[in-house]
Amino acid sequence: MARLCIAGTHSGCGKTTVSLGIIAALVRRGYTVQPFKVGPDFIDPGHHRRVTGRDSHNLDGWIMDPEHNRQIFARYGHDAHVSVVEGVMGLFDGFSGSDEAGSTAQMAKWLDLPVVLVIDARAMARSAAAVALGFSRFDPGLSLKGIIFNRVGSKGHAQVIEDALRSNAGLPVFGCLPDNEGLEIPSRHLGLVTDEDFRVHEDQIERLGRWAEDNLDFDQLLGLLERAKVHGSEFYIPDGRQKHGPEIRIGIARDKAFCFYYSENLRLLEEAGAKLIPFSPLHSRHLPGEINGLILGGGYPELHCEMLSRNRQLLAEIREFGLSGKPIYSECGGFMFLTKEIQDLEGHIFSMAGIFPLRAKMGGRLRALGYREVITQKESILGAKGTKIRGHEFHYSRIYNMEPNPECIYTMTDRKAGFQAEEGFVQNRVLGSYVHLHWGSNPEVAKNFVDYCRRYGQ
Repeated sequence: MARLCIAGTHSGCGKTTVSLGIIAALVRRGYTVQPFKVGPDFIDPGHHRRVTGRDSHNLDGWIMDPEHNRQIFARYGHDAHVSVVEGVMGLFDGFSGSDEAGSTAQMAKWLDLPVVLVIDARAMARSAAAVALGFSRFDPGLSLKGIIFNRVGSKGHAQVIEDALRSNAGLPVFGCLPDNEGLEIPSRHLGLVTDEDFRVHEDQIERLGRWAEDNLDFDQLLGLLERAKVHGSEFYIPDGRQKHGPEIRIGIARDKAFCFYYSENLRLLEEAGAKLIPFSPLHSRHLPGEINGLILGGGYPELHCEMLSRNRQLLAEIREFGLSGKPIYSECGGFMFLTKEIQDLEGHIFSMAGIFPLRAKMGGRLRALGYREVITQKESILGAKGTKIRGHEFHYSRIYNMEPNPECIYTMTDRKAGFQAEEGFVQNRVLGSYVHLHWGSNPEVAKNFVDYCRRYGQ
């Protein structure tokens, strides 16, 4: 198994587009590529999946310990020719200025990854070499193997920065990619748009691959991959699936409105004995038959409020399912869907499932952003009192009109424990929260939820 980390000098340098181009070019050449993403982001993994046909998996230095990150990398990469890890933010950007915790550099060292650095060369010439030199010397323990210059204006521009790098930094140049706005991934208020909104179609994948192949030295890049190869059997971790009796059928919302799921969470559920049955709150008129529980993940329900509110039969079935005592887990957009109504940015109000006596209102500014740790204050569908889980929060909406006040079972803190709040709303066996929890931080949670569905979902 060959492996590679594609990092950037900063957010917005083009590392996602460069990563997709390299991945597409490798796929064009017949390689099976397993993608990964550093950090809690849902969006880049969706684009990776579109290009490779394989689920992309999140790696995170705060949410999970080194061993669980290595297990994820090993489990999903063992049968691929190449594992490509896309970094987060700038290469050395993490939780603080004093150490590498949470950074792409830390993950690269945990996984023994060679790193290729993407530098946005627009509006720079010889100075681009100074940037590369600084990055190469900042951490001698990091295996920085070469540079890709992005958004290069011309062949003359490319020659200047390549000459400067070779004469001053001594790092290999894997290529200079011309500025091509037609290949840029557009953005939305939660970062890049999702693969559901901006589908990387076959012709776009073809263009990305050609763009990379035409402008990068793939012989040199493939040589790096060959030198970085590790025998797959050294990493292979067998599936931990165990026999738990009959499969437990759990409906899971999957469409344009509900598309944010950590693939590791889904694997852990299946390993615990769940059979995940997809349905669309936008298009399905009924819930799947004979299900024992429901999962409603995050996404963009606020962009599809009218269509969601018109699906009255499904809304009624979800409400009845929850109020009858069957388990439902919902987070962020899925949580909003279970409130009485959502008010969009134009002030239009749309009725939702109404399990929670709450209302959700979209706003024009960010309401919450950052890592979160939750500790349950009583037994719940996720486990016993004291269950600890880590995740991420990112949303523009807020909850209001909490009358009567629903019960909260989370004590929530941020990464620094700089604040504490009550969260995790409960109604019967329905749990709703703004926090996107990564169950890899506590794999027992998946087993606990499946057990609850087995006990109470009949």
